[in-house]
Amino acid sequence: MKTINSSVIILLISLFFSGITQGQNYQNIIEQHIKAIGGRESWDKIKTMRSEAMLKSNGAEIKLTFIQSDKKGMRQNISFMGMDGYSILTPTEGWNFMPFQGQTKPEPMTADEVKKGQDGLHLGDAFITYKELGKTLEYLGTDDMDGTECHKFKMIGKEGEETTFYMDAISFYIIKESQKINLNGKQIESSTLYSNYTRLPEGIVYPMAVGGGWGETIFTKIEINPKLEDSVFKLPK
Repeated sequence: MKTINSSVIILLISLFFSGITQGQNYQNIIEQHIKAIGGRESWDKIKTMRSEAMLKSNGAEIKLTFIQSDKKGMRQNISFMGMDGYSILTPTEGWNFMPFQGQTKPEPMTADEVKKGQDGLHLGDAFITYKELGKTLEYLGTDDMDGTECHKFKMIGKEGEETTFYMDAISFYIIKESQKINLNGKQIESSTLYSNYTRLPEGIVYPMAVGGGWGETIFTKIEINPKLEDSVFKLPK
């Protein structure tokens, strides 16, 4: 009968407890993040949201209004060049109307576009909703992002889509997320930067500045739990 070397046993035990410790540590990091952005209870109270912002891109200023109802619908109104457009998404359908891109009437989203947009219907932080959405999370250790030490996480969706999050190791705020997207048949990495985190009267902490390759979006007003009419998520007649 063969015996197992004692050093092998010690190594296996060490690896086992190392795995447990790493799991506990990254769960603690997530809880620190949720606490930093106002706490799970404050976020769970949010059922609707309306926000106003200004997008600055290539010297142009575009006025944006976002209207969201948790799991029911979201709408983005866009004012540019004296024209008003919009994008509407519900659990079953969606439409885009962009007159500044030459559209003369609303165009329905494809089934694939509707499917890919569903995660956006869930109000709440990604680290609060990921389990509900059937996603998994991997802790990738720490990384340096422009001189800021960050905890790095990879979130994987049900279809295999991956998003990488960079969380400030001191504030526990998300300062960057990146994902690979398909653009004209090519895979490119798209990154979003978050800053100017501000505590709202309702207790949540929200990034008032969001940047990326498209420009920078500055939020000027955020309303929590405003009353919304059902018609806001329906195609205007």
